[in-house]
Amino acid sequence: MCLLRMNSLISKSRSMERLKQTLSILSARNCRQFNTIQQGSKYSPSFKKYLTLQNGEVGSFFHDVPLDLDEREKTVTMIVEVPRWTTGKFEISKELKFNPIIQDRKNGKLRFVNNIFPYHGYIHNYGAIPQTWEDPTIEHELGDGDAALKGDNDPLDCCEIGSDVLEMGTIRKVKVLGSLALIDDGELDWKIIVIDINDPLSSELNNLENVEKYFPGILGATREWFRKYKVPAGKSLNKFAYGEQYMDSNSTIHTIKECHNSWQKFLSGSLQNKYDSLPNTERAGKGVTLEDSGKPPSQIPPEVQKWYYI
Repeated sequence: MCLLRMNSLISKSRSMERLKQTLSILSARNCRQFNTIQQGSKYSPSFKKYLTLQNGEVGSFFHDVPLDLDEREKTVTMIVEVPRWTTGKFEISKELKFNPIIQDRKNGKLRFVNNIFPYHGYIHNYGAIPQTWEDPTIEHELGDGDAALKGDNDPLDCCEIGSDVLEMGTIRKVKVLGSLALIDDGELDWKIIVIDINDPLSSELNNLENVEKYFPGILGATREWFRKYKVPAGKSLNKFAYGEQYMDSNSTIHTIKECHNSWQKFLSGSLQNKYDSLPNTERAGKGVTLEDSGKPPSQIPPEVQKWYYI
């Protein structure tokens, strides 16, 4: 009995040490503490890109990467899901353990965005803000004349407008510039406009007026792209709240804080009986590791290259 108790204490001690090590890594707030591994072939159902920590264990893009919001500098963390000019609809999985980046599927078929003239694929480096969640269990009050809408059950989306094409799975500190309230299939789906702080023009951008000056046309093009991007798939034009106007950086910071609070509430488990499809909450701290088993990309279906005029 003494030997069994001793082994149990040793096992618990090791688990505590592993958890302390994991928490230390996560609290460092340094993107270089993170890496990624791949399983399967890009553009195939087998593809998964996982977050890994410095100690080698698997973490969650959704839950383990710090938000790291700096209200004075108006900076936050972004996870890149889709590099600019590409067409594969990749996103952080809500269903799978550890929330890897996968290619979205609909009716069993991998999803690609259509090319809308004059654009090819996504016109931004597209991604998500970790540790945020658009709450689908409550109705969010919007502008005058707008009906209250529920959140889309996803992390906040962000559109990075800098000059570099960013790699899928990279974690960047970005400056918050404004936001657009997309109404997608009757749900609120915020699009946060950001720029990588390492971009040469980042220091010149502090508000939407600066964006118009240094990136003329990008805000209008962003609105039109989100308005039309589903039309080739047979859907109607998307709509926007707040009279289709962009919210400024201060209002956007408020939205980010609200969605971070919603994430904390959801992670606490208090919403389990209020919504049937809450995201998976598995995260680092249990010492789970995976081998990199990535394969060369699969061929993109030729019909994805078609151009649509809308």
